[in-house]
Amino acid sequence: MMMTYPKDVVVEEQGLRDGLQSEKTIVPTEKKLELIKAVVEAGVKRVQVASFVHPKLIPQMADAEEVCKRLPQVNGVLFSGFVLNTKGIERAAKAGLTHVAASISASDTHSRKNANASREEAEKRFAEMVKVGKEHGLTIRSGLQCVFGCRFEGKIDSKVVLDMVKKQLDLGIDEVALADSTGMANPRSIQEISTKAVELAGDRHVFLHLHDTEGKGLANVLAALAVGITHFDTAFGGMGGCPFIKGASGNISTEDLVFMLRQMGIETGIDVGRLSAVSRSLEDFFGKRFSGKMHRVMERDDIKIVY
Repeated sequence: MMMTYPKDVVVEEQGLRDGLQSEKTIVPTEKKLELIKAVVEAGVKRVQVASFVHPKLIPQMADAEEVCKRLPQVNGVLFSGFVLNTKGIERAAKAGLTHVAASISASDTHSRKNANASREEAEKRFAEMVKVGKEHGLTIRSGLQCVFGCRFEGKIDSKVVLDMVKKQLDLGIDEVALADSTGMANPRSIQEISTKAVELAGDRHVFLHLHDTEGKGLANVLAALAVGITHFDTAFGGMGGCPFIKGASGNISTEDLVFMLRQMGIETGIDVGRLSAVSRSLEDFFGKRFSGKMHRVMERDDIKIVY
């Protein structure tokens, strides 16, 4: 049976935050600003540029304020920051951001490890975060981590997930994101939860934040497209992974997703060749290879690339 696919898809580049946060080699602020400029010039319209967390926990994000204060002013491009508490909200607002992603975990164990709070405590904190964010005039993307499974607890009850989604929507958030933080999702679980989340969200966008730990990232994208998801988080080169989840690998590669979508006739507005150059430059910087594929394929001049 032929599926009906959307004409275009929105891709949020999270390499600057999720991609870099686990790297021990600190990326200088100037280098980060160069990366942001490069991904914007490649056509990316949404970029998560930093995480407002304690620098002792995530040293890579210690310059979050400086990065945000020096962001280029580009019409049509949305820069956002990741926050885990009200202090993070206040820091992001003071740094000049107008959009934040506030996230908590659907797994109690992961919540305690990642945010030092039980799931119930995290939900109360989240409500306060939304309140403070709105007082600062911010638009807020809510998020749930470990939606499709937890390495500590196993499968997460979908009823718990959807109840948490509804609570977040009821607080007046502007967008919602479902994160496969551990890469445990499969096409069926993606569709079962995403279909109901889209119904709950109504006219608010639902994002999927997918990791490729078990190699099912792009298969999960296809499953999501079939049930109306058109917004995805990615990271250049397939970088990323939560520092507090054992064995977590990177996000789905921006280049791999954009290339596949273009082959399918789905537009993203992103130049995969220019973005691939960003990933290769970072492989040189860190002295290692990333899990993505197309940034290396695009480098070769002895093979034909077919869209």
